[in-house]
Amino acid sequence: MIAIGVTHTYNFAGTTHNIYHANKGEGLPAHDHIYAHATSCHSGSIVVRKEGKEVVFTKITQPAVLVAAEWHEIEALEDGTVFENVFME
Repeated sequence: MIAIGVTHTYNFAGTTHNIYHANKGEGLPAHDHIYAHATSCHSGSIVVRKEGKEVVFTKITQPAVLVAAEWHEIEALEDGTVFENVFME
């Protein structure tokens, strides 16, 4: 997987929103955080991998919460994918 950086970031009502634009094979390689965050896909598709599980997200998939201190990774499955991570400040 090719690591990408944040495309847009903004703060709103005590939360930080990180928006990523990715092409197939790009994303956020395995990592963890001391905080939980919500992940959603706005266009295209992503696969979220964690602890031996894989879940594919599209724009119709309900956002999911990734718990604190558990490794995970997010990879775009197609060009033009947009996904978002939201966490408390």
